[in-house]
Amino acid sequence: MTGDASHQYRMTLSLNVLKHLGFGLYSNVPAVLAEVVANAWDADATHVDIKIDPQGRKITIRDDGHGMSVDNANDRYLHVGYERRNTAGGARTPKLKRPVMGRKGIGKLSLFSIARKVEVHSKRDGELHGFIMDAAKIEETIKKDDGEGQYHPEPVPFGEIRLDSDSGTEIILTGLKRKLHLTSAALRRRLARRFSIIGEQQSFQIELDGQRVTITDRGYHDKLQYIWTFGDRGEEVADVAHNLECRQERPPEIETGNGVLAIDGWIGTARKAGHLKDAESRENLNGIIVMVRGKLAQEDILEEFGEGGVYSKYVIGEIHADFLDQDDKEDIATTSRQRIIEDDPRYQALKSKLLSELKNVQSEWTDLRNQQGKNVATTIPQIKEWYGSLNPDHRKAAEKLFGRINQLPIDDATQKRQLFISSILAFESLRFRNLLHRIEQISVENLEALGDVFTQLDDLEASAYYQISKDRLEVITKLAGLVDEDAKEKALQKHLYKHLWLLDPSWERATHTALMETRVARALDEVYESLTDEQRKSRLDIRYATTGNKHVVIELKRASRRLNTGDLVTQIIKYRGAVVKVLSSQGKGDEPLEFICVIGTDLSDWSDLNGRQTSSDTLAGTDARVVMYDELIGNAQQAYQDYLDGQGQAGRVHELITSISVEDVEAMGEPAVATEPAA
Repeated sequence: MTGDASHQYRMTLSLNVLKHLGFGLYSNVPAVLAEVVANAWDADATHVDIKIDPQGRKITIRDDGHGMSVDNANDRYLHVGYERRNTAGGARTPKLKRPVMGRKGIGKLSLFSIARKVEVHSKRDGELHGFIMDAAKIEETIKKDDGEGQYHPEPVPFGEIRLDSDSGTEIILTGLKRKLHLTSAALRRRLARRFSIIGEQQSFQIELDGQRVTITDRGYHDKLQYIWTFGDRGEEVADVAHNLECRQERPPEIETGNGVLAIDGWIGTARKAGHLKDAESRENLNGIIVMVRGKLAQEDILEEFGEGGVYSKYVIGEIHADFLDQDDKEDIATTSRQRIIEDDPRYQALKSKLLSELKNVQSEWTDLRNQQGKNVATTIPQIKEWYGSLNPDHRKAAEKLFGRINQLPIDDATQKRQLFISSILAFESLRFRNLLHRIEQISVENLEALGDVFTQLDDLEASAYYQISKDRLEVITKLAGLVDEDAKEKALQKHLYKHLWLLDPSWERATHTALMETRVARALDEVYESLTDEQRKSRLDIRYATTGNKHVVIELKRASRRLNTGDLVTQIIKYRGAVVKVLSSQGKGDEPLEFICVIGTDLSDWSDLNGRQTSSDTLAGTDARVVMYDELIGNAQQAYQDYLDGQGQAGRVHELITSISVEDVEAMGEPAVATEPAA
């Protein structure tokens, strides 16, 4: 396809191709830039320079490859679907003999995914020229030709071409469809993760805004804890990883019915699951990418396995499988070049190999983390001392529990501290069981040994209740904040519903709470259709049953809302009608009810003569009573604070769990200095 007398440049394509392979091919800038970089690699470039306009209005990509003549531009670049590898010697680049990345000849259309105008300057063998492609004009031209036709890019005046190198190509993207939200550092990371051919060994460098893109820009080497390697590329990553604790070599061969296939690369696990979430680039690194010929071919193959084990939340990897793109075999990449056609036998062989390796990773990771869990937990002196006090059987069980905690994808130190405290209390409960056996073995002649047993039991009980009291004070403080903010009823309902002991401490021991709650809720749903509109509006805010099967209905009012006794009685009557109807359907209509109205402001009729007593008597006639927010909060806070204040002489377990700080947990397991990768 050469230029004719009237037009220097010519592109032939259909509107359908433009929309699917141009406008809709990619949705992000890194993927588009990756196509331009791949073209530069195929042009034997050794350097690619990318510049982003500070205002995010223009992107310029320049390379020092062999460039294009006008005929090259028409016959190849503007020839949509040109398959270079089908030409003589087209599978390798002419100068450096690189394996060619491009295959279908559609990558250049991806530029229209992010830009409305594409300007190309190029120089080859002393011939300098340039042209501009305008998406709107391409679409308009093709529409005139009934959806398929020729478009003639506009030549760039010679004096406006800014390419001054001996050879190469410059592409300028303008009319960007969306503002770039990625920082230069984040974009550099994404480019680094899309290519494995960058670096001096490959004689290929990429610069972004004047700063070289390197393998370390991928941003995950310092996050790796364990790594399983396949071949040379895996060893290279292991060599630059910081504080790597363990490296295992794995066989890179894939045995198939048609021979042996080879993979390269690595599978690793992060020290913390949260390390795989890159906040700046908005990428989740929890996955395994597949590289083909040094370029990203599959965004994440891990997701296809449906791995549900905890270990999978820590996995990251990079697998090179060049056998997926063989010149003499059918192309198995999807049109977007971001995924691979799944039913191809080569891809199925790769998946089978990786699934087997992942099971190996899961087993070894579990063992490694279990051992590390015990090691890091005992870096906290208090836990180490406690662990040393356990008997051999309990010590083994504690090691397993520490390992489980170490496997959980929890990075928050406060949550982990609570897990350790809960674990210690659980093991102390095991001691409690052993103490019961000791009581049976105490003889009449040695009754004084009972004193030691009960002292230890008292210590355990005091420690557990101390934790409960401390947690409840936090709940009370939260409730006080909601009242101070004049929170809406729904917010208060949610808080009180979870902590009904605020209203009556005896309710915390209700043995039928969950059962009665479920029955009442289900019954209410079953008869819902038969309720009147008024009763529907009065559906219960909170339903609860005590051990005596008294059904308690709690009505909460906003703290600042001013009411009178009559208002409350009216509301209670509505509730009673709904509740009785529900319970009667279960033959429980005669079971006792109690209604509690929680308010923040005195009822208006309390100011009348004997108003409080009259109000109380009136409410009692409907099985109701009033609780003030301030009274509720004050009484509960005082009760639990008095207990905590009186624990100055707490026992051994209490001293242990309170001595473990969040800072201790944050520091545990973090390597102090870089270490050599372990074998």
